[in-house]
Parts: sequence; C-alpha cells; structure tokens
Amino acid sequence: MSKITSISTYKPPYTLQQTNAEELTKELFHAKIPKLERYLKVFENGGIEARHFCVPPEWHRMDHSFEERNDLYIELATQYSVEVIQACLQNEAFLETPISPNEIDAIIFVSSTGISTPSIDARVMNKLPFSDRLKRIPLWGLGCAGGAAGVSRAYDFCRAHPEAKVLVVCVELCSLTFQPNDFSKSNLIGASLFADGAACILVCGDEAKITVKKSVPAIIGTGSKWMPDSENVMGWNIKNNGLHVVFQKSIPAIITNWLGPFIEQFLLEHELYSEQLNHFIAHPGGKKVLKAYEDTLYLASKKTDISREILKFHGNMSSPTVLYVLEQFMLNEGQVEDTGLLVALGPGFCAEAILLKWRE
Repeated sequence: MSKITSISTYKPPYTLQQTNAEELTKELFHAKIPKLERYLKVFENGGIEARHFCVPPEWHRMDHSFEERNDLYIELATQYSVEVIQACLQNEAFLETPISPNEIDAIIFVSSTGISTPSIDARVMNKLPFSDRLKRIPLWGLGCAGGAAGVSRAYDFCRAHPEAKVLVVCVELCSLTFQPNDFSKSNLIGASLFADGAACILVCGDEAKITVKKSVPAIIGTGSKWMPDSENVMGWNIKNNGLHVVFQKSIPAIITNWLGPFIEQFLLEHELYSEQLNHFIAHPGGKKVLKAYEDTLYLASKKTDISREILKFHGNMSSPTVLYVLEQFMLNEGQVEDTGLLVALGPGFCAEAILLKWRE
C-alpha cells in the first residue's frame, strides 16, 4: 500500500474578508446587473469568512488581457510550487529526515486556472535540484477534482513502481480568472466562492526507503466515476479575454442522486459502509455541496466539520482544497487503523474517491 508520507499547503499573500469581497463585487457590478442586492446574498450565505489571493483587491479594478493574466499565472504558479514542494520535503511534522528533490521519481502537477507549455513542473525543475530523469505528469482541466485525481494517479504510479517517491503538486490561481465584464450568475457565484491556493503531498510506494514520525494514511484503493453528456455542469468557457466560469445550480442534486450510489458501491467493493468511516475528507465545493454529501451518505454533520472550516477560512481553491482538508486530518485527527474516504468532484462531470487507512 502506498502511503501519503508528507503534506504541505501554501497561504497566498493577500487576505480578503468576505464582507470586503462583497463590497468590491458590488462596486464593480452595481450599474451592470439588475437586482444585484438579491444576488449578493451568495456572499453572506456561503459559509465563507475569508479567502486568500495572489493579487491585491485593487488589481480587479483594472482591465487585464488574457495574456497578462496568463503570464502572471505562470510566474506565480511556479513560485508557489517551489515553496510548497520545499515545505513538503522538509516537513518535520512527518519526516524523520528531509527528502532531497533529486530523490523524487515523478511529479504530478495539477492545475486548471492557467495555460503553460512547457507545463509548470518543467519550470519548477529549473528552480529545484530534481533529477533530469524525473517523470513529469501534468494534469489539466480536472478543476476541483484535480487534487483527488492527482492522488489516485500517484497511487497508480507507485503500484507499478513500488520503490517510487512521487510528488503531487496542485496550484490554482482562481482570482486571475475573474471577469469584471461577465454579468452572469455563474460569475457572481465564482466571485463569492473561489480563492487561490497551493498544496503538495509526497506519496511513497511499498518499497520506498523513508521513515515517518507518526501514523500516515495508506492508500487502499481508488475509484473514478464519469457522467455522460455533462460537459455543461461545471468548467470554463474560453473566450478572447480569458476563462469564464460555468456552474449549474443542479450540482447539489447531482451529488444526491448520482454520487451517492457510486460511493456506496465503491465502499461495498472494499466491504465497508459509510457508517464505518472514521474520517470523511471532502472537497468543500460550497456549503450546499457539503450538505448534499451528508444527506446522500447519511453522515453526521461533524464528519464534515474540517471541510467546513477550510471553506470558512480559505474558500474553494479548486484542486488543492481537498489537500488542505487532508492536511488537518494528517496533523490532528488520524490514528493507526482509522479509515478515511477522500472525495472530490469536477468538470466532466466526474468524481474521484480514495480509500485511506492510517498506518505506522
């Protein structure tokens, strides 16, 4: 069983309280959207108090081309990746000794909020002493499901290469995608919900030589689920001035009617029921999404407390968010033999599920 042996997250430099984000949005849209005050309730009712961004609020008061946004994405995604990788490989909470980048066999880079060819991982390799034989696996377009998908692909790699050490790096700069001239409800919801963040985990195969200080989650199995003809549930519309967010209001209903049976079947394949899970590590897509998880899987609300806390103080950072939740379980909650389920949803429409068991 592969193990998640270290984890780190990154806090971007600009913090905005949700009340201030609402005021900024009102300033930008007050003459453009009829009945704006009614729509602004999403800022107050979303369960978010603060979010963190890579640019200051005044950046959004000016127009920016797609080129300008993307150039900034490449610069900052590279910078944040370097910082979060270094923190992960030197994390004294988990690792007996630091890991050198040249010991890493593969890097899975996950993002959907900018475009880069070569991908960001190649740029990171010029900043840190990785081996020039490192295997690079960039994943793009999975949105909020990307963090869980990255963990799953690392598990697959380590099954094929049991001695491997694999980094999963997720960086999303959602604030750079905000469109001040998009007056759709999806854009308003995105403005109330999305934030910036970065996370990194180290996944090691059964035969990897590494010593940890405390119990960490082993990956028991993974599952993926895709919904046909669902491209318009969530994602991006790509236009001349950048990425425009797409949301359908049916997402909580989809979780109840479509995700529930998949998770039930996935757990049965491992001879488990949801009531037997010690930990539920959910990507907090929003307050309604967390409630839908509770309803469809018959979970007590306390099972989503940590996801709700991450949403409250970080917002939805897309792919890295579920790793922020996992970090809290790894630091404070998981005990030997505990079982956990990590779940995230994303464009496609798709779901990723990962069964975890804490081991020494």
